[in-house]
Amino acid sequence: MAKTKTTFFCQNCGAQYSQWMGQCKACGEWNTIVEEVIEKESKNNQTFSKNDSKSRVLKIHEIESQDENRILSQDTELDNLLGGGIVPGSVILIGGEPGIGKSTLLLQISLQIPKKVLYVSGEESSNQIKMRADRLSISNPDCYILTETSTQKIINKAQEIQPELLVIDSIQTIHSSYIESSPGSISQIRESASELIKYAKDTSTPIFFVGHITKDGTIAGPKILEHMVDVVLQFEGDRNYLFRLLRANKNRYGSTSELGIYEMFQSGLRQVKNPSEILISKKEENLSGNAIAATLEGQRPMLIEIQALVSTAVYGTPQRVTTGFDVKRLNMLLAVLEKRAGFHLGSKDVFLNITGGIRVDDPAIDLGVICAILSSNEDISLPDNCLFAGEVGLSGEIRAVNRIEQRITEAEKLGYDVIFISKYNKVDVKNHSIRIELVSKVEDVYKLLF
Repeated sequence: MAKTKTTFFCQNCGAQYSQWMGQCKACGEWNTIVEEVIEKESKNNQTFSKNDSKSRVLKIHEIESQDENRILSQDTELDNLLGGGIVPGSVILIGGEPGIGKSTLLLQISLQIPKKVLYVSGEESSNQIKMRADRLSISNPDCYILTETSTQKIINKAQEIQPELLVIDSIQTIHSSYIESSPGSISQIRESASELIKYAKDTSTPIFFVGHITKDGTIAGPKILEHMVDVVLQFEGDRNYLFRLLRANKNRYGSTSELGIYEMFQSGLRQVKNPSEILISKKEENLSGNAIAATLEGQRPMLIEIQALVSTAVYGTPQRVTTGFDVKRLNMLLAVLEKRAGFHLGSKDVFLNITGGIRVDDPAIDLGVICAILSSNEDISLPDNCLFAGEVGLSGEIRAVNRIEQRITEAEKLGYDVIFISKYNKVDVKNHSIRIELVSKVEDVYKLLF
């Protein structure tokens, strides 16, 4: 009988050690290193592919290029995010907060895709999944449900059913008999994922993994899990809002700058085709401190509403509070206003909010942020039906932003009358029905608006 071997893993970052240590040298966390048993059992080198062709070395010009026959999931947001559909044999990992809607999204895809699907759950019973499926009001006669946690049994059932799509909910609950440690441990997650990925590549069956996250927001388990899979998606949102955002942190088959937007209802997740109309609040009168900015998420232009409140600091030390915007960038913009434009905001509280519960990192909304702050400081509302798209530099200049034509077209589609952009953007004013104001400095914007 082979001798049982043990090793030590950090439960936070997955670093491996030969002996126990109080502090992990890789991530610096204390008391996260635990001992795990690894049995070097000889595995049957089973192959799942039908064609057992031997590997051989090829020159790159000898390899024939093949078109990817992607599988459409009937979910436009997901298909666009993946780069045009699901690639056969790809492994997709979806992470997110508990209760954000990961299982609902994958069950919804399993029920609406016209393919044979095997949905494996290690967390819920078949009756619970059936209740959620009834609530979604979608039916797929080729959707099979399996409540199992053993990778060997899952692969055997998959070989028997031969699904065209496999869903694992979740990878942290799956365990392999080749490893003696408990499910959810570093070695179990790595080994279980490795066996399922081998099945996906050998049979060209795409697999969706649901991944739990830690309190820091990272996917639980070893970091190597994200390297092993082809696509890493992050499902995020604010519990106080109905919106859910699906972002691609890694994508071997497409762009990582795309974004999928959903709205959560009792009957499931609804795709949001035009997020601009939802993210901009409806109000009867113009209020000071509100500005509309044009931003881009991937290839999709969106209009967002920025709210600012500037008031006298009561407690001596001015506060800088932001929601959905980088507070360090806000401090930089306030310094530009004070140094270059002469506005004394150093002794005032500044609160900034991006409505809708989303977070925006696009520098093109700098001009909208500054105009919202100036509007609140002067207590004068901005003109109706105007919006902004420009980056503000440290010298107070308005810099050009990319893909300005898409931003202008989105503003025209939603009926806005005027847009403020940098004069350094090359735009043919005659080709647009919206009035385009070209500005070069923050002072120019202030003179035009106030």
